[in-house]
Amino acid sequence: MLRLFLFVLMACSVTTSKAQIKPNTLSRNEKREGWTLLFDGKSASGWHKYGGKPVGAAWKVEDGMLFLDPAQKKDWQVLDGGDIVTDRSFTNFHLKLEWKISQNGNSGIMFYIHEDTTKYIWPWMSAPEMQVLDNIDASDNKKENHLAGQLYDLAGGAATSKPNPVGEWNKATVIQNRGHLTLIFNGITTYDGQMFSPEWNEMVAKSKFGKGKNYADWGKVAAGKIAFQQHPGSSSWRNVKIRLL
Repeated sequence: MLRLFLFVLMACSVTTSKAQIKPNTLSRNEKREGWTLLFDGKSASGWHKYGGKPVGAAWKVEDGMLFLDPAQKKDWQVLDGGDIVTDRSFTNFHLKLEWKISQNGNSGIMFYIHEDTTKYIWPWMSAPEMQVLDNIDASDNKKENHLAGQLYDLAGGAATSKPNPVGEWNKATVIQNRGHLTLIFNGITTYDGQMFSPEWNEMVAKSKFGKGKNYADWGKVAAGKIAFQQHPGSSSWRNVKIRLL
């Protein structure tokens, strides 16, 4: 009976300890391993609108999350929204974060962005993307490599796209180390391969990014900024952490 009591007490202690870990904070182990926060839970510090302007008012910080409020729109564009990118550029990194999406929502995690608006009006014209999507109701759910967690328009399928229900948090990881790219979505590896390899170049050539001068540098440079995409619906973000490799 005493052993049972001690076991229950220990289990409750562990559960309580986990519950007390606040979003957008780093554990001691994470600090030792070199992790830093890309979102501090209080402001959009460290980010700006693609093209250099400050983060628009439609991107809000509330309850420890950064989210896009699509209430005010002109056509399909959110007023004072836009894609937001990091102030810093990254080469070899391990990125992990949590996201949730509204019904019909669509967004993306883009990386290796070349922020040159004279050549690229939108960040997706130069950057690979890990898809963020409501798989059930979003309009961009027709192709399997457009589903949540996939390497957008290049690789993946329904078997590895296992998002939580709309309104619940999902976990996403992007690891880029000397050209080796790994995407992990809710614990499932959705892509693992070498950028700039013959296999990579073939995938790009077969995708929409392999056609036209708008994509001249797409997926060809292993350095750049990270972005959260404005797209239909509301996207929310927290626990955005990065470690240089």
